[in-house]
Amino acid sequence: MGVIRRTLGSKAVASLTSPHTVDHYLEQVHPLLTVDEVRARVVDVVHETGDASTVVLRPNGAWRGFVPGQHVQFGVEVDGRRRVRVFSVSSSQANRDGTFSVSVKAHPDGYVSQFLHHEIAPRTIIHLSQAEGEFVLPDELPDHVLMLSGGSGITPVMSMIRTLRDRRHAGEITFLHYARSRDDEMFSDELDRLAEETNFRVVRVYTRVPANESELQGRFAVDHLKHLGVDASDTLTYVCGPAGLISSVRDTYDDLGAGDQLRAEYFKVPTVDLDAADATGTLTFDASGRTADNSGATILEQAEAAGLEPAYGCRMGVCNTCAVKKLHGAARHVVSREVQADTDQTIKICVHVPVGDVSVAL
Repeated sequence: MGVIRRTLGSKAVASLTSPHTVDHYLEQVHPLLTVDEVRARVVDVVHETGDASTVVLRPNGAWRGFVPGQHVQFGVEVDGRRRVRVFSVSSSQANRDGTFSVSVKAHPDGYVSQFLHHEIAPRTIIHLSQAEGEFVLPDELPDHVLMLSGGSGITPVMSMIRTLRDRRHAGEITFLHYARSRDDEMFSDELDRLAEETNFRVVRVYTRVPANESELQGRFAVDHLKHLGVDASDTLTYVCGPAGLISSVRDTYDDLGAGDQLRAEYFKVPTVDLDAADATGTLTFDASGRTADNSGATILEQAEAAGLEPAYGCRMGVCNTCAVKKLHGAARHVVSREVQADTDQTIKICVHVPVGDVSVAL
Protein backbone atom coordinates (compact mmCIF):
# COMPACT_ATOMS: atom_id res chain seq x y z
CA MET A 1 0.00 0.00 0.00
CA GLY A 2 2.94 2.32 0.71
CA VAL A 3 4.22 1.91 -2.87
CA ILE A 4 0.78 2.69 -4.29
CA ARG A 5 0.45 5.75 -2.06
CA ARG A 6 3.87 7.06 -3.10
CA THR A 7 3.06 6.49 -6.76
CA LEU A 8 -0.30 8.27 -6.54
CA GLY A 9 1.40 11.12 -4.69
CA SER A 10 4.08 11.57 -7.34
CA LYS A 11 4.46 14.68 -9.53
CA ALA A 12 3.80 12.59 -12.63
CA VAL A 13 0.36 11.54 -11.44
CA ALA A 14 -0.35 15.06 -10.15
CA SER A 15 0.32 16.44 -13.63
CA LEU A 16 -2.27 14.04 -15.08
CA THR A 17 -5.00 15.09 -12.64
CA SER A 18 -4.30 18.85 -12.76
CA PRO A 19 -6.00 21.22 -12.05
CA HIS A 20 -7.58 18.92 -9.43
CA THR A 21 -5.67 16.86 -6.89
CA VAL A 22 -5.41 13.08 -6.95
CA ASP A 23 -7.55 13.00 -3.82
CA HIS A 24 -10.35 14.82 -5.66
CA TYR A 25 -10.78 11.76 -7.89
CA LEU A 26 -9.99 9.08 -5.34
CA GLU A 27 -12.66 10.21 -2.90
CA GLN A 28 -15.25 9.88 -5.68
CA VAL A 29 -14.54 6.15 -5.47
CA HIS A 30 -14.53 5.99 -1.65
CA PRO A 31 -14.51 8.87 0.89
CA LEU A 32 -11.62 7.33 2.86
CA LEU A 33 -9.48 6.66 -0.23
CA THR A 34 -7.00 9.55 -0.33
CA VAL A 35 -3.27 10.12 -0.66
CA ASP A 36 -2.76 13.28 1.39
CA GLU A 37 -6.09 14.25 2.92
CA VAL A 38 -6.78 12.69 6.32
CA ARG A 39 -10.22 11.18 6.73
CA ALA A 40 -11.66 9.05 9.51
CA ARG A 41 -14.80 7.05 10.09
CA VAL A 42 -16.62 7.32 13.41
CA VAL A 43 -16.49 3.93 15.15
CA ASP A 44 -18.29 4.77 18.37
CA VAL A 45 -19.68 7.67 20.38
CA VAL A 46 -19.48 7.44 24.18
CA HIS A 47 -21.42 9.94 26.29
CA GLU A 48 -19.16 10.83 29.21
CA THR A 49 -21.45 13.32 30.99
CA GLY A 50 -24.65 15.17 30.20
CA ASP A 51 -22.75 17.55 27.94
CA ALA A 52 -19.53 15.75 27.00
CA SER A 53 -18.80 12.89 24.61
CA THR A 54 -15.89 10.83 23.33
CA VAL A 55 -15.78 10.07 19.60
CA VAL A 56 -13.74 7.04 18.60
CA LEU A 57 -12.26 7.38 15.09
CA ARG A 58 -10.61 5.02 12.62
CA PRO A 59 -8.40 7.14 10.31
CA ASN A 60 -7.33 6.29 6.78
CA GLY A 61 -3.79 5.59 5.64
CA ALA A 62 -2.90 9.28 5.30
CA TRP A 63 -2.91 9.63 9.09
CA ARG A 64 0.59 9.82 10.57
CA GLY A 65 -0.41 9.31 14.20
CA PHE A 66 -0.16 11.62 17.20
CA VAL A 67 1.88 12.41 20.26
CA PRO A 68 -0.07 12.59 23.57
CA GLY A 69 -1.12 16.19 24.20
CA GLN A 70 -1.60 17.10 20.54
CA HIS A 71 -4.80 18.21 18.84
CA VAL A 72 -6.49 17.80 15.46
CA GLN A 73 -8.62 20.03 13.29
CA PHE A 74 -11.94 18.20 13.21
CA GLY A 75 -14.27 18.91 10.29
CA VAL A 76 -17.85 17.77 9.77
CA GLU A 77 -20.09 18.47 6.80
CA VAL A 78 -23.64 19.49 7.63
CA ASP A 79 -26.14 20.70 5.03
CA GLY A 80 -23.36 20.92 2.45
CA ARG A 81 -21.12 23.14 4.58
CA ARG A 82 -17.92 22.00 6.28
CA ARG A 83 -17.37 23.31 9.77
CA VAL A 84 -14.01 22.89 11.49
CA ARG A 85 -12.97 23.11 15.12
CA VAL A 86 -9.90 21.96 17.03
CA PHE A 87 -10.15 19.14 19.57
CA SER A 88 -7.46 17.40 21.61
CA VAL A 89 -6.78 13.71 21.27
CA SER A 90 -7.80 11.93 24.48
CA SER A 91 -6.77 8.32 23.83
CA SER A 92 -3.57 6.47 24.60
CA GLN A 93 -0.80 6.47 22.02
CA ALA A 94 -0.28 2.82 22.98
CA ASN A 95 -3.56 1.74 21.36
CA ARG A 96 -2.92 -0.96 18.77
CA ASP A 97 -6.38 -1.27 17.19
CA GLY A 98 -5.88 1.54 14.67
CA THR A 99 -8.27 3.96 16.37
CA PHE A 100 -7.90 7.12 18.39
CA SER A 101 -10.41 9.36 20.13
CA VAL A 102 -11.27 12.98 20.84
CA SER A 103 -13.35 14.00 23.84
CA VAL A 104 -15.39 17.18 23.69
CA LYS A 105 -17.65 19.19 25.96
CA ALA A 106 -20.62 20.68 24.11
CA HIS A 107 -20.70 24.45 24.47
CA PRO A 108 -24.02 26.31 24.09
CA ASP A 109 -22.67 28.40 21.18
CA GLY A 110 -20.43 25.69 19.73
CA TYR A 111 -22.03 24.33 16.56
CA VAL A 112 -19.53 21.52 16.01
CA SER A 113 -19.32 20.46 19.66
CA GLN A 114 -23.13 20.42 19.89
CA PHE A 115 -23.35 18.35 16.71
CA LEU A 116 -20.70 15.98 18.01
CA HIS A 117 -22.48 15.45 21.33
CA HIS A 118 -26.07 15.23 20.12
CA GLU A 119 -26.12 14.07 16.51
CA ILE A 120 -22.92 12.46 15.25
CA ALA A 121 -23.28 8.72 14.70
CA PRO A 122 -21.08 5.73 13.85
CA ARG A 123 -19.94 5.57 10.20
CA THR A 124 -19.93 9.37 9.85
CA ILE A 125 -16.93 10.52 7.79
CA ILE A 126 -14.76 13.16 9.47
CA HIS A 127 -12.23 15.47 7.79
CA LEU A 128 -9.06 15.76 9.86
CA SER A 129 -5.73 17.51 9.88
CA GLN A 130 -2.58 15.74 10.95
CA ALA A 131 -2.00 15.96 14.70
CA GLU A 132 -0.44 19.26 15.74
CA GLY A 133 0.79 21.04 18.86
CA GLU A 134 3.79 21.40 21.17
CA PHE A 135 1.98 20.60 24.43
CA VAL A 136 3.71 17.22 24.68
CA LEU A 137 5.88 15.25 27.08
CA PRO A 138 9.67 15.21 26.69
CA ASP A 139 11.40 12.08 25.41
CA GLU A 140 12.85 11.51 28.88
CA LEU A 141 10.60 12.20 31.86
CA PRO A 142 11.88 13.23 35.30
CA ASP A 143 11.07 11.06 38.30
CA HIS A 144 8.02 13.18 39.20
CA VAL A 145 5.56 15.03 36.92
CA LEU A 146 2.61 17.15 38.02
CA MET A 147 -0.40 17.49 35.73
CA LEU A 148 -3.21 19.96 36.33
CA SER A 149 -6.41 20.41 34.37
CA GLY A 150 -9.71 22.18 34.61
CA GLY A 151 -12.98 21.17 32.97
CA SER A 152 -12.55 19.91 29.42
CA GLY A 153 -8.85 20.73 29.68
CA ILE A 154 -8.55 17.20 31.00
CA THR A 155 -8.56 15.73 27.47
CA PRO A 156 -4.92 16.20 26.36
CA VAL A 157 -3.72 15.46 29.89
CA MET A 158 -5.75 12.24 29.86
CA SER A 159 -4.02 11.19 26.65
CA MET A 160 -0.66 11.66 28.37
CA ILE A 161 -1.74 9.79 31.48
CA ARG A 162 -3.30 6.89 29.59
CA THR A 163 -0.17 6.53 27.49
CA LEU A 164 2.12 6.53 30.53
CA ARG A 165 -0.11 3.97 32.25
CA ASP A 166 -0.24 1.67 29.23
CA ARG A 167 3.53 1.87 28.81
CA ARG A 168 3.98 1.01 32.49
CA HIS A 169 5.81 4.23 33.28
CA ALA A 170 7.54 3.74 36.64
CA GLY A 171 7.89 7.40 37.64
CA GLU A 172 5.56 9.28 39.97
CA ILE A 173 2.62 11.13 38.40
CA THR A 174 0.48 13.54 40.40
CA PHE A 175 -2.76 14.56 38.71
CA LEU A 176 -4.79 17.49 40.08
CA HIS A 177 -8.11 18.08 38.32
CA TYR A 178 -10.71 20.80 38.87
CA ALA A 179 -14.39 20.27 38.03
CA ARG A 180 -17.67 21.67 39.25
CA SER A 181 -18.81 18.27 40.58
CA ARG A 182 -18.41 14.58 39.88
CA ASP A 183 -21.43 14.71 37.57
CA ASP A 184 -19.64 17.39 35.54
CA GLU A 185 -16.35 15.45 35.46
CA MET A 186 -15.22 13.41 32.46
CA PHE A 187 -13.68 9.95 32.89
CA SER A 188 -14.71 9.68 36.57
CA ASP A 189 -14.70 5.86 36.79
CA GLU A 190 -11.35 5.64 35.03
CA LEU A 191 -9.89 8.23 37.38
CA ASP A 192 -11.10 6.11 40.30
CA ARG A 193 -9.22 3.12 38.93
CA LEU A 194 -6.16 5.21 38.13
CA ALA A 195 -6.01 6.40 41.75
CA GLU A 196 -5.43 2.77 42.78
CA GLU A 197 -2.21 2.56 40.75
CA THR A 198 0.84 2.72 43.00
CA ASN A 199 2.67 5.49 41.11
CA PHE A 200 -0.37 7.67 40.32
CA ARG A 201 -1.83 10.14 42.77
CA VAL A 202 -5.18 11.53 41.64
CA VAL A 203 -6.74 14.48 43.45
CA ARG A 204 -9.96 16.06 42.26
CA VAL A 205 -11.22 19.43 43.42
CA TYR A 206 -14.98 19.88 43.07
CA THR A 207 -15.61 23.61 43.18
CA ARG A 208 -19.40 23.48 43.62
CA VAL A 209 -19.90 20.82 46.28
CA PRO A 210 -19.75 21.01 50.08
CA ALA A 211 -16.20 21.38 51.40
CA ASN A 212 -16.22 18.03 53.19
CA GLU A 213 -16.76 16.17 49.90
CA SER A 214 -13.45 17.21 48.35
CA GLU A 215 -9.87 16.69 49.50
CA LEU A 216 -9.11 20.28 48.49
CA GLN A 217 -11.45 23.22 48.20
CA GLY A 218 -11.79 26.24 45.94
CA ARG A 219 -9.80 27.26 42.91
CA PHE A 220 -6.10 26.68 42.40
CA ALA A 221 -3.79 28.31 44.94
CA VAL A 222 -0.27 27.78 46.19
CA ASP A 223 -1.74 25.98 49.21
CA HIS A 224 -2.88 23.21 46.87
CA LEU A 225 0.73 22.60 45.85
CA LYS A 226 1.75 22.57 49.51
CA HIS A 227 -0.99 20.04 50.30
CA LEU A 228 0.33 17.77 47.57
CA GLY A 229 3.90 18.19 48.79
CA VAL A 230 4.95 19.51 45.38
CA ASP A 231 8.08 21.63 45.07
CA ALA A 232 7.33 23.67 41.96
CA SER A 233 10.98 24.60 41.45
CA ASP A 234 11.97 21.05 40.53
CA THR A 235 8.70 19.53 39.27
CA LEU A 236 7.88 19.48 35.57
CA THR A 237 4.28 20.67 35.40
CA TYR A 238 1.64 20.55 32.67
CA VAL A 239 -1.57 22.56 32.92
CA CYS A 240 -4.51 22.71 30.53
CA GLY A 241 -7.85 24.40 31.00
CA PRO A 242 -9.59 27.77 30.92
CA ALA A 243 -7.54 30.95 30.85
CA GLY A 244 -8.34 31.76 34.50
CA LEU A 245 -6.80 28.53 35.76
CA ILE A 246 -3.73 28.90 33.60
CA SER A 247 -3.25 32.51 34.67
CA SER A 248 -3.39 31.49 38.36
CA VAL A 249 -0.95 28.63 37.88
CA ARG A 250 1.44 30.74 35.80
CA ASP A 251 1.42 33.60 38.33
CA THR A 252 2.04 31.16 41.17
CA TYR A 253 4.94 29.50 39.38
CA ASP A 254 6.43 32.86 38.46
CA ASP A 255 6.19 34.00 42.09
CA LEU A 256 7.97 30.81 43.14
CA GLY A 257 10.68 31.31 40.54
CA ALA A 258 9.54 28.12 38.81
CA GLY A 259 8.20 29.46 35.52
CA ASP A 260 10.67 27.35 33.52
CA GLN A 261 9.02 24.18 34.86
CA LEU A 262 5.56 25.04 33.48
CA ARG A 263 4.02 23.90 30.19
CA ALA A 264 0.56 25.31 29.48
CA GLU A 265 -2.28 25.10 26.99
CA TYR A 266 -5.62 26.83 27.41
CA PHE A 267 -9.06 25.77 26.22
CA LYS A 268 -10.99 28.99 26.52
CA VAL A 269 -9.73 32.52 26.06
CA PRO A 270 -10.70 35.19 28.61
CA THR A 271 -13.43 37.71 27.95
CA VAL A 272 -12.05 40.64 25.99
CA ASP A 273 -12.26 44.07 27.64
CA LEU A 274 -14.06 46.15 25.03
CA ASP A 275 -13.43 49.29 27.09
CA ALA A 276 -9.65 48.91 27.18
CA ALA A 277 -7.77 52.20 26.96
CA ASP A 278 -5.99 51.11 23.78
CA ALA A 279 -9.21 50.18 21.95
CA THR A 280 -8.82 53.20 19.69
CA GLY A 281 -7.91 53.98 16.11
CA THR A 282 -8.81 52.25 12.86
CA LEU A 283 -8.51 48.62 11.84
CA THR A 284 -7.73 48.33 8.12
CA PHE A 285 -8.36 45.15 6.15
CA ASP A 286 -5.80 45.75 3.42
CA ALA A 287 -6.70 43.07 0.85
CA SER A 288 -10.43 43.86 0.87
CA GLY A 289 -10.06 47.62 1.11
CA ARG A 290 -12.33 47.87 4.14
CA THR A 291 -11.84 49.73 7.40
CA ALA A 292 -13.53 49.72 10.79
CA ASP A 293 -13.30 51.72 13.98
CA ASN A 294 -11.41 49.61 16.52
CA SER A 295 -14.11 48.21 18.82
CA GLY A 296 -11.67 46.45 21.16
CA ALA A 297 -12.85 42.98 20.07
CA THR A 298 -10.48 40.43 18.54
CA ILE A 299 -9.38 41.08 14.99
CA LEU A 300 -11.31 37.98 13.88
CA GLU A 301 -14.53 39.26 15.45
CA GLN A 302 -14.04 42.72 13.98
CA ALA A 303 -13.36 41.24 10.54
CA GLU A 304 -16.58 39.21 10.73
CA ALA A 305 -18.50 42.29 11.86
CA ALA A 306 -17.14 44.08 8.76
CA GLY A 307 -18.61 41.39 6.52
CA LEU A 308 -15.41 39.39 5.93
CA GLU A 309 -15.16 35.63 6.28
CA PRO A 310 -11.60 34.85 7.45
CA ALA A 311 -10.60 31.22 7.83
CA TYR A 312 -10.55 30.03 11.44
CA GLY A 313 -10.47 26.80 13.37
CA CYS A 314 -10.41 26.77 17.17
CA ARG A 315 -11.07 30.45 17.92
CA MET A 316 -8.77 30.17 20.94
CA GLY A 317 -5.26 30.42 19.55
CA VAL A 318 -4.41 26.73 19.52
CA CYS A 319 -4.36 26.01 15.79
CA ASN A 320 -2.88 28.24 13.08
CA THR A 321 -5.89 28.37 10.76
CA CYS A 322 -6.54 32.08 11.31
CA ALA A 323 -2.91 33.20 11.15
CA VAL A 324 -2.45 36.27 8.91
CA LYS A 325 0.12 39.01 8.40
CA LYS A 326 -0.18 42.14 10.49
CA LEU A 327 1.19 44.67 8.04
CA HIS A 328 1.72 47.48 10.52
CA GLY A 329 0.58 48.58 13.95
CA ALA A 330 0.48 46.70 17.25
CA ALA A 331 -1.71 43.84 18.47
CA ARG A 332 -2.11 42.45 22.00
CA HIS A 333 -2.53 38.75 22.82
CA VAL A 334 -5.67 38.40 24.97
CA VAL A 335 -4.13 35.72 27.21
CA SER A 336 -0.44 36.52 27.56
CA ARG A 337 -1.04 40.31 27.21
CA GLU A 338 2.10 40.44 25.07
CA VAL A 339 2.07 43.22 22.48
CA GLN A 340 3.46 42.49 19.03
CA ALA A 341 4.44 45.60 17.13
CA ASP A 342 6.81 44.44 14.39
CA THR A 343 5.94 45.14 10.75
CA ASP A 344 4.83 42.18 8.58
CA GLN A 345 4.36 39.96 11.61
CA THR A 346 2.17 36.85 11.56
CA ILE A 347 -0.50 36.81 14.27
CA LYS A 348 -3.48 34.64 15.16
CA ILE A 349 -6.42 36.97 14.73
CA CYS A 350 -8.72 34.97 17.02
CA VAL A 351 -6.62 35.87 20.08
CA HIS A 352 -5.18 39.26 19.14
CA VAL A 353 -6.84 42.63 19.55
CA PRO A 354 -5.63 45.75 17.73
CA VAL A 355 -3.86 48.45 19.71
CA GLY A 356 -4.59 51.75 18.00
CA ASP A 357 -4.26 51.87 14.19
CA VAL A 358 -3.59 48.42 12.72
CA SER A 359 -3.54 47.00 9.18
CA VAL A 360 -3.89 43.29 8.46
CA ALA A 361 -3.73 41.27 5.23
CA LEU A 362 -7.43 40.43 5.01
